[in-house]
Amino acid sequence: MTEKIIDKKQNGLGALIFFILLYLIAIGILILGGFLVENDGTILGTVLLIIGILYSCLGWIPLLGLKVINPQEALVLTLFGKYIGTLKKDGFYWVNPFVVAVNPAAATRLSQSGDVEKQRKSEMVSSALVGMNVPGSGGVTRKHISLKVMTLNNSKQKINDCLGNPIEIGIAVMWRVVDTAKAVFNVDNYKEYLSLQCDSALRNVVRIYPYDVAENVDTTGDGIADEGSLRGSSEVVAERIRKEIQGKVQDAGLEILEARITYLAYAPEIAAVMLQRQQASAVIDARKMIVEGAVGMVEMALDRLAKTNCVDLDEERKAAMVSNLLVVLCGNKDAQPIINSGTLY
Repeated sequence: MTEKIIDKKQNGLGALIFFILLYLIAIGILILGGFLVENDGTILGTVLLIIGILYSCLGWIPLLGLKVINPQEALVLTLFGKYIGTLKKDGFYWVNPFVVAVNPAAATRLSQSGDVEKQRKSEMVSSALVGMNVPGSGGVTRKHISLKVMTLNNSKQKINDCLGNPIEIGIAVMWRVVDTAKAVFNVDNYKEYLSLQCDSALRNVVRIYPYDVAENVDTTGDGIADEGSLRGSSEVVAERIRKEIQGKVQDAGLEILEARITYLAYAPEIAAVMLQRQQASAVIDARKMIVEGAVGMVEMALDRLAKTNCVDLDEERKAAMVSNLLVVLCGNKDAQPIINSGTLY
């Protein structure tokens, strides 16, 4: 399905004035015909009376062709089941009164920015004047398609990462409609279609990455282990999610502008265990740093003593000194000094 833009003049105001004048003329003809029938009973009076009555009853039909298009909105029109084009430019139009506006997603409400209905008196007044549907009244929905950039916040999902750990993740997707014909006719409901494709793409991408950096994990597909992770490579993951969604919604006439991870955490059933694991890893890393620093300080102390020749230590006394220094430097508590008044031998 190829989008066809209806490029016609904004003739809605002229058409509205013209049809109002026709109504006034019809009322005048009706009055004149009734006067002639009542006084002379001529055929002309009868004909004028019939014309006036018919137009008074059917003259509202052309008013159905009046359409108001707001900025960043579009209206997909069909005539007896055939797609005739899309009104995209904002303005006041008059089209064939028998055309029907089509938007299968008009009543769909997702947790996104464009689905918050606002009551605006100016819209309601203009809609009433041109015979359009009034948003939020009587359960009738507007058939206009928004061309604005909208944000879809899908609910959090529980997904297993590449190591099998269950995590909870949520994304926000910025998108817009770029081809109204594809959005309306290629899929049943483009909003629900987008939401489902976001869920599917999120699962496909998250299963490739570990939550944290892990050994021997290839996240790029080149056969070489790397340091990619959901927590550390959030921008890379978000871009892969965006490309994955874009490939799935291309035929629906949608453009995915950006995807961002809004929530990321371990699932509640393993969150406590993973916290203990992270704490243990942090303690081990801290101990390694302390030991490395203590060994360096011991080496420096022995070198300084050897250079100054202030004391002559044999191997056994060096070993004792190293042991004492390591205990003092690596201990969790403050060391208690002990004065040795004797000898090691």
